[in-house]
Amino acid sequence: KQRCDALIKDVNFTKKHSANASRQSLVIMLIDFRVYLVSIDLHGSQESIVKVTSQFSLKDPLSNSLKEVDIRDVFHCDGLLLCTTKDNRLVVWNPCSGETGWIIKPKSSRKRFVCYSLGKSSCNKYKILKVDQDRYGFLRQCLVVYEVYDFTSSLWRRVGETRNWCIYGFKNRGISVNGDTYWLAYRFSQDLPKEFLLRFDYSTERFESVSLPVDHLSHHPMALSVTREEQKLCLISLRECNICVFGIDVWMATKIESDGAMSWRKLLAVDGSVYRKFLVFCNGMNFLADRENKVLVFPGKNGVSGRFLHIVREDKCIQVDHNDDAKSRCSVLINYVPTLVQLQQG
Repeated sequence: KQRCDALIKDVNFTKKHSANASRQSLVIMLIDFRVYLVSIDLHGSQESIVKVTSQFSLKDPLSNSLKEVDIRDVFHCDGLLLCTTKDNRLVVWNPCSGETGWIIKPKSSRKRFVCYSLGKSSCNKYKILKVDQDRYGFLRQCLVVYEVYDFTSSLWRRVGETRNWCIYGFKNRGISVNGDTYWLAYRFSQDLPKEFLLRFDYSTERFESVSLPVDHLSHHPMALSVTREEQKLCLISLRECNICVFGIDVWMATKIESDGAMSWRKLLAVDGSVYRKFLVFCNGMNFLADRENKVLVFPGKNGVSGRFLHIVREDKCIQVDHNDDAKSRCSVLINYVPTLVQLQQG
């Protein structure tokens, strides 16, 4: 098993990749509960598109043998990973420096849906946000409670609650952009859900509504990500062409105003006939968008496709298997920029 921990920890290496992130974005994959550093060559042959270069090792502090932790989910912010373990623990991890901060989670009912995200305030103070709501909130209005974890005090604070909106479970993968977190959410009008873009500001500790690029009547927002080059917010939406025929549009945010106004431009348009199974993946899927090459990259192995990875262009789709293990499954795909930032833990 190859490792490059020494290389990753090198200060010059980190500065180089941080400075050239727009040209040389690294990718992190969560493969079978382990975090890997991966290179994706969009110009290579089908056999050499994906290359796993290293595995990051997260040791379990509760184990005398220091066995590795099984990681169920990962949220990325500024080179820091907020990981939820398979046994439902929470840890903030800098795989570049090896620093970890294990978080005591507040109690939640088993009947509730909970999601966590990591962000930072305008003074570069990192915080964790917990959103706790009824897991069936999409079907009806429900109480949403949100709390913030402060690293300096090592305490959770309840900062608000609402019944005006909820985060739908299938679209719960938030995305970090400039320290804020974005989700696709639903607000309720006359008891009917309407999709909108939700942002949490870690400086004010408030949620805000942000404008979408499309009319919700003719387009259906499906998932969020960031571009590989500039780390800008992007959105996948389904566009109704004819009866039972959909197109796929990818939008990139070009300007984000403090009042919630946002300018968008279309990054990529794909005819639904190019890859019909892609429509199933769209709902809340995890993906990467490459503006320069006009390409989407997203994982498979979710019951719809047996492929490890899918690469979609305007006119074709490439399906890639993982050469080392045909049974391997990638559940998270994240653009990653190394950092030497330290957590300000109390």
